[in-house]
Amino acid sequence: MLGKFHSNHETETFDLGKDFSKSLQGGNVVALIGELGSGKTIFVKGICSGFSVTEIPLSPTFSLINEYHGKLILYHFDFYRIKSLQELYDIGYEDYFYGNDICLIEWANLVEEVLPKKYFEIKIDNADTENERDITIRMVEK
Repeated sequence: MLGKFHSNHETETFDLGKDFSKSLQGGNVVALIGELGSGKTIFVKGICSGFSVTEIPLSPTFSLINEYHGKLILYHFDFYRIKSLQELYDIGYEDYFYGNDICLIEWANLVEEVLPKKYFEIKIDNADTENERDITIRMVEK
């Protein structure tokens, strides 16, 4: 599921994430990009719902990574507070990014140089009103 989408409310952003989850398989990396409060975590919650995750996904801003279990294992990263790429090496990011599970990465634009050669990019932009979002889903191949 690639393309440009418009969301009028966070429930639509959630539903778009849930629909997008049908495009994912083990080993995929999803890079989420958007301003603070744009809906990245809502989109992740939709993806997790699509994989029947029972935990409530929360942004791992202070822990860098959360792990969710459903039909597959999903690793949810938040690099908003990352200070250096060394932090990624310290957590062994390669094991996650190049493993058989799904990686969902908020603030992926801050670590673009270490993303795999192929990944999904979800760009969420604020639109006209407080709740509206323009969401672009594309496959990036470096």
